[in-house]
Amino acid sequence: MFIQTEDTPNPATMKFLPSRLVVEKPLEFADAAEAAISPLAEALFKIEGVTGVFLGRDFISVTKADSEEWQVLRPELLATIMDHFTQELPVLREGADLSGGEAVIEGDQDIIAKINELLDKRIRPAVAQDGGDVAFEKFEDGVVFLRLKGACAGCPSATATLKIGIEQMLRYFIPEVQEVRQVR
Repeated sequence: MFIQTEDTPNPATMKFLPSRLVVEKPLEFADAAEAAISPLAEALFKIEGVTGVFLGRDFISVTKADSEEWQVLRPELLATIMDHFTQELPVLREGADLSGGEAVIEGDQDIIAKINELLDKRIRPAVAQDGGDVAFEKFEDGVVFLRLKGACAGCPSATATLKIGIEQMLRYFIPEVQEVRQVR
């Protein structure tokens, strides 16, 4: 099995591409306790210096502590991911509760449907290339609230991604959108 790695715009996060489906719906874990539903994420959190794991459709983004170096962590992360997939272990535990996540949607359903369509078709694919994801939280009084995940959370260019990239696109295609704000 060959696993490709890519740097991301976030120097604390690296993207691992195992050339296979990882999960159907992206999942983010901030610590080992949250990772209890994923044997893969749990195994990655056992590596000293790992502070975050994001499972994308066909990639895994791992965030490290500032005190750690990629040249030390990368081989252990690669070995852990490779072992997991070559042993054909499940990425998620059977019966894992995936209901936690995006907030209850309130507001104009037509506008929200257009926002989600743009997120799915144009924005998420671009953000996934950098090892992250963007989750819709709500639309209220002309403001779209989004949560950045994976490599995008905490990235030095996150504000630019939101304001220059995502906000401009949403405002162009959906006149009711006046602003985009990040939810942490």
